[in-house]
Amino acid sequence: MIRLLALILMIWASPGVAQTLRLAVTTSFQNSGLSDVLLPAIAEDTGITVQLLVVGSGQALRLGKAGDVDAILVHSRAAEEAFVAAGFGTYRREIMYNDFVIIGPASDQAGVAQAETAADALVAIAEAGAPFVSRGDDSGTYNKERALWAASPVRPEGAWYRPVGAGMGAALNTASAMDAYILADRASWLNFGNKRDLTLLFAGDPALFNQYAYIPVSPAQHAFVKHEAALAVEDWLTSERAAALINGYQIAGEQLFTFNATSPAE
Repeated sequence: MIRLLALILMIWASPGVAQTLRLAVTTSFQNSGLSDVLLPAIAEDTGITVQLLVVGSGQALRLGKAGDVDAILVHSRAAEEAFVAAGFGTYRREIMYNDFVIIGPASDQAGVAQAETAADALVAIAEAGAPFVSRGDDSGTYNKERALWAASPVRPEGAWYRPVGAGMGAALNTASAMDAYILADRASWLNFGNKRDLTLLFAGDPALFNQYAYIPVSPAQHAFVKHEAALAVEDWLTSERAAALINGYQIAGEQLFTFNATSPAE
């Protein structure tokens, strides 16, 4: 039995033997369609099959804290930095960015398109009592929305404000059905097929910057995580091939993400 176990471990560790990496990612990353481009390339170049667990950023970090995944790719900086500071992640490495946008009905009853800042746009929606769909979950998008409300003089209260507690795709579908406003990441919006009368009304405020970062789960906390595989995927995500695929991913001629990988901040 001991010899058999040793043989299994040798085979598992042998070069060329496929491994599976558990990666917790945001719903916005999955909804963008970029994973369909990157994952086959990762498998081709590294032999590592990446198994995605698609959740909000908060849930992704909790999965990492519990050791249920080997790495995470999320977009909620304050929570990411707290995760690393607590010792659950080895470090945070930026990979790519896009931006958040405010979507709403083409009629734009709140006049969002005329707003000067994202906070002003939310104030206009609140003052008009126009329906606004919120993710209402523990996601990077919801965290950004809450920060924008906090920067405004109004609070999201009343029948017009509709938290749905769902991922980006489901929230966009709800907004489409209700002809409502919503904060979304640009990539999910461009890849969303049920737009109906919704349109992009506001973008460009620096406050809407949306950074994605990769964090390997710390083997000091969970010795069983596939740390070497997580590092290999990190190396690939920060490579020239990854940069070309990320920067080259477009929908209707529009680039969804911009590669900006940094050195590890250890």
